[in-house]
Amino acid sequence: MKRRMTLTAEMVASCQRTEVDEGRHPDLTPMENELYQPLIDRLVDESFAIGPLWIFAYGSLIWNPTFPWSQARQATAFGWHRSFSMELQNWRGSRAQPGLMMALDRGGRCNGVAYSIADEADREQVIGNLVDAEIGYEEDILSIRWLALQTADGPIKALTFYAGPIGPGVARHLPLADIAKILARACGHVGSGAEYLFNTVVKLEEYGIHDRNLWRLQELVAREIVERMRDTATKIS
Repeated sequence: MKRRMTLTAEMVASCQRTEVDEGRHPDLTPMENELYQPLIDRLVDESFAIGPLWIFAYGSLIWNPTFPWSQARQATAFGWHRSFSMELQNWRGSRAQPGLMMALDRGGRCNGVAYSIADEADREQVIGNLVDAEIGYEEDILSIRWLALQTADGPIKALTFYAGPIGPGVARHLPLADIAKILARACGHVGSGAEYLFNTVVKLEEYGIHDRNLWRLQELVAREIVERMRDTATKIS
């Protein structure tokens, strides 16, 4: 039976507002242009040593893959779990109201989607585009990993971003209620935290993946949005 989410598209739309891009996180070290190519070269070399190129998606890449893929498999990363632990002061947050992005943290298991990149694809271009989109700070480099995944068709290794992030702006083990308050209010120039959560849960469910923490979180975010809308209506009246 298909589950009905408490968080709705209408609630998510109410969180959207126009925000300017206030730039990079002030406490992190921006990636200089000359650092990108050596990183891309290293990852390309590692990918050929591993074999077929797979990308592991556990958050936004599930519903917004930014690369051409030939097949998708449900995959499990043992020893890792989803965690809203990375502070955003742009994209889906602001200086005044920072948001949160998912990363992978140690412990548990994470069910996600592994995307296979076709053999004839230009690996340097695929990996280069991913690195350009995902890596904005030097601190992020240490969170790029080749994770061992289990799938119904056997084990694979996949390129994964933000597994075990470190540095300023990383807040682990936040209570779900606190995360819900942040996601229900944070918005940046590309969208809101509520939208990020909504799209992730919807796509996971489409793949037959039910994340109990995210499901509970969408219920809490919905409650926060309803309370905010009620408070706003009361002030207007």
